[in-house]
Amino acid sequence: MVKPIRHILALAGLILWICGPAALAQESALHALSTGDESRAWRAVGRLDLGTTGFCTGALIAPDIVLTAAHCLFDKASGDKVDLRKVEFRAGWRNGRAEAYRGIRRGIVHPRYRYGAQEGMARVSHDLALLQLDRAIRLPGIVPFATATRARKGDEVGVVSYAKDRAEVPSLQEVCHVLAGRPGILMLSCEVDFGASGAPVFRLENGVPEIVSVVSAKADMAQRKVALGTTLGDSLGMLLARLEAGEGVFGDTAPPLRRFGSGGARSADGAKFLRP
Repeated sequence: MVKPIRHILALAGLILWICGPAALAQESALHALSTGDESRAWRAVGRLDLGTTGFCTGALIAPDIVLTAAHCLFDKASGDKVDLRKVEFRAGWRNGRAEAYRGIRRGIVHPRYRYGAQEGMARVSHDLALLQLDRAIRLPGIVPFATATRARKGDEVGVVSYAKDRAEVPSLQEVCHVLAGRPGILMLSCEVDFGASGAPVFRLENGVPEIVSVVSAKADMAQRKVALGTTLGDSLGMLLARLEAGEGVFGDTAPPLRRFGSGGARSADGAKFLRP
């Protein structure tokens, strides 16, 4: 799922000021990671199947923690939280097979996120959730991603996602841009569609991709389509602490976790963006 937001008045006019036509022309197209070699470095991204209600995208930031968008965990019809017993994380899902299948032990959404609130920028800024897997994924080929708290306007970023009409293989957009930002939100030139909610937005740091945001919504701005991403900022640390303490969680009544990590930096053999 990707929530469409049609009117973004707070950021109107900033696209051309921040990122002109020359920069936008350097963006890469979506590329399907159809082979094992192409998808190998991105196996920590997976499809998050939501029972019969659709799917989102998520990414491992620790062996047992998936980062995604909060709105993925709510039923579209009732507005209630989804039954986590029916949710499955399929790491590296490609052509009917995953590198690892895991159920969900419990979850937590940002305490200020309100699913039933009127669509707008305030809701996007809190659209973060964490899921604790029923078993950690500790496989040599699946390395959790590192995270970072900030991205700046004009930065090159990339996105790996599943979406409508490309649900069976992940797609990589190696180069898109941060067009504008405000607290908790990035406006992105990245191409997204329904199903890409929760997809990790990466920025390169010394050649290593770090997650700086997750896809929350798509929007129309200045007669072009843009994506809206929720930044991690201090929210990720807060959610990890609350999950560890068992505060605000839903699903299984598991005991508090003993320790957390937000994912170490990937090795030189890990995922890298190829320049066009």
